[in-house]
Amino acid sequence: MLTVGLTGGIGAGKSEVSRLLVECGAVLIDADRIAREVVEPGTPGLAAVVEAFGEEVLTADGSLDRPKLGSVVFADAEKRSVLNSIVHPLVGARSRELEEAAAEDAVVVHDVPLLTENGLAPLYDLVIVVDASPETQLGRLVGRRGMTEEDARARMAAQATREQRRAIADIVIDNDVPLGELEQRVKDLWSGLVRRARTPRQPPQE
Repeated sequence: MLTVGLTGGIGAGKSEVSRLLVECGAVLIDADRIAREVVEPGTPGLAAVVEAFGEEVLTADGSLDRPKLGSVVFADAEKRSVLNSIVHPLVGARSRELEEAAAEDAVVVHDVPLLTENGLAPLYDLVIVVDASPETQLGRLVGRRGMTEEDARARMAAQATREQRRAIADIVIDNDVPLGELEQRVKDLWSGLVRRARTPRQPPQE
């Protein structure tokens, strides 16, 4: 098995790369999706969030009001830390369960948006960073996601810098390119990942 941490700045194209890796045969563990699952109605995770932030972060049907919670924690580092202390252990535990269920020779890709910010690189055999210029990121966020330029710049500024992400990367995928070229880059990368996943681990030398 080869465990891969996949990350990238907002608008860099990380989701596209994870989709292409799945098409190649990777087992995808999506941290964002798991983070939503662990705070669904009826879960201990949601109960803990309500205890910490109050029932005003719930919608009328009892589910988590993500925009409301986001507005509470986005500008307050202490409250964001409280939320992370609830959600991150639950996401980590579920991620480990899914990884352990994968085949012995699988390439397991952990799609983790805040991998750099949370110092998670040591958890994986290698880290892939999807990289794009700030101009490309901004253009995608405004053009494809409909964000205002101000909002897009604020989201980008709240994340790790481009240099910080590249510093933890074992492999950098440059995504300032058309989709067809990105597809070829991922296919070229895939053969090497499979080879590493199937190579027996050498025991550490004493």
